[in-house]
Amino acid sequence: MPKPDIHPEWYPEAKVYCNGEVVMTVGSTQPELHVDVWSGNHPFYTGTQKIIDTEGRVERFMRKYGMLDAADNTASSDETKK
Repeated sequence: MPKPDIHPEWYPEAKVYCNGEVVMTVGSTQPELHVDVWSGNHPFYTGTQKIIDTEGRVERFMRKYGMLDAADNTASSDETKK
């Protein structure tokens, strides 16, 4: 028997949404799940190519930590030296 009052609430009919439409129901601790990719539109299963990450990891890191301007200045100063 599980201990009382320590387990999250269980939703046996939780709805999974992808692009605003219900794609399946599963058991979950959340009543609704919103996903970007599922087996019905994943490139591996459908055989199509879909770009998901439109922003590169390096640019995102530089923007997040405020180094994008410094990187641009360094690149432009290297070009002027040549």
